[in-house]
Amino acid sequence: MVRPCHLLLCALWLLAATLPAAAQGDPALLTGTLAKVRQAGSIQLGYRESSIPFSYRSAAGEPIGYSIDLCKLVVDAISEELGREIVIRWVPVTSESRIAAVVAGQVDLECGSTTNNLERQKQVAFSPTLFVSGTKLLVKKGSPIRSYRDLAGKRVVVTAGTTNEKTLRELAARFKIEMNLVVAADHAASYAQLAAGQADAFATDDVLLYGLVAQNKAQADYAVVGDFLSYDPYGLMFRKGDAPFAKLVNRSFQQLAEDGEIERRYKRWFLRKLPSGVSLDLTMSPQLETILQTMATRTE
Repeated sequence: MVRPCHLLLCALWLLAATLPAAAQGDPALLTGTLAKVRQAGSIQLGYRESSIPFSYRSAAGEPIGYSIDLCKLVVDAISEELGREIVIRWVPVTSESRIAAVVAGQVDLECGSTTNNLERQKQVAFSPTLFVSGTKLLVKKGSPIRSYRDLAGKRVVVTAGTTNEKTLRELAARFKIEMNLVVAADHAASYAQLAAGQADAFATDDVLLYGLVAQNKAQADYAVVGDFLSYDPYGLMFRKGDAPFAKLVNRSFQQLAEDGEIERRYKRWFLRKLPSGVSLDLTMSPQLETILQTMATRTE
């Protein structure tokens, strides 16, 4: 069944009907990811299982979240560019496996909570920024830990393959803090260690901490503390060196920002109730507001 297309993207599809065949996804002229997707009639989307509210599994086991919504809108744009329906194939990834999955071609577009930084840009490419976060600490209420300065001798859990793990290791070395850093497989496992008393603090992006606490309805039991220990702009991830696909992704984000659709999706996942029945109540940061305003007014 064909999904209803977004109003703005539908209008763009009608406009595309007047363009040359090359602009409408002529198979003979396609390269890279667009050629692969056109030939297969499907696209491989990577998703996370516990990156709330960006990318996680619903009670029915389906991928849902803010990043998932934006990925689906990009797929709508791809379908219109290629002139055919594109079936989504969902591929689960972890923070540790996601980059390799994109590089190897197992995932065409990763829809998660992945930080765009210079080190990762050596291996993969990113969409425009969809969220801005940073590393903070989650502790049980009543804990003496209020910042990274209180972590000496404490057991701190981080999730494997994240920028947060690198941040904590660099912090410990720079300030000579002898913390016991342990690594868990994913965010859910990290949270479980804290909940079970096996860790004194859980370090990851603040929005993910708020999401996990809300999903577990444990706001009365936990506190997010400390200053930001890093700056983490999120983006959708795809293969490096694919200019036509990158141009389509960037154009899609620009159109969605101009139309206000990114802001609407933000409100859906950060200001309204999640499927669990709780809300994060996180207003959009001034940084992200500026990014979206700039994106909407940018001309190619």
